[in-house]
Amino acid sequence: MDTGILILRLLAGLLIAGHGVQKVSPHLGGRGLEGGAAEFRADGFRGGVLTALAAGGGQIGSGLLLSAGLLTPLAATGAIGVMTVALTVKWHNGLWVQNDGYEYPLVLIGVAAALAATGPGAWSLDAALGLTPYPTWWAAVVLAAGLGSGLLTRLVLHTAPASAATTATTGGR
Repeated sequence: MDTGILILRLLAGLLIAGHGVQKVSPHLGGRGLEGGAAEFRADGFRGGVLTALAAGGGQIGSGLLLSAGLLTPLAATGAIGVMTVALTVKWHNGLWVQNDGYEYPLVLIGVAAALAATGPGAWSLDAALGLTPYPTWWAAVVLAAGLGSGLLTRLVLHTAPASAATTATTGGR
């Protein structure tokens, strides 16, 4: 079981962290911080560079913590939060990823919630530091806090997307 949890942690955590790297730099196929800011503006979020930094930093931090199995409830909460925001952006496209749907963020939310419920396993920094096992009820707290923070972020930072005419006259700014 510990081997499976390790594989799951590494896969999900490193993918989430890599996605964050793309938001703030040209590495891993990213478009740099300005590209990340433009992506958020195009999706109807205010804040530009600060939003891209916060999202990218949240993804990098939660992904690395999750992959290391360190502070797993906090890591899972962060991962669920940032992926909830991504899910809300893609919601209107439906479930399936081939239609730019929310399938991928939903899977990552599920994996993070499952890791909060099972714990990070014996091969984790949490175990090495004696922080495990976490109580099972933590999973409910993690899921509620992650979903709540993601939905709150959407509520606070999202505006109506710019119209095509506004985008054309302002260059998307």
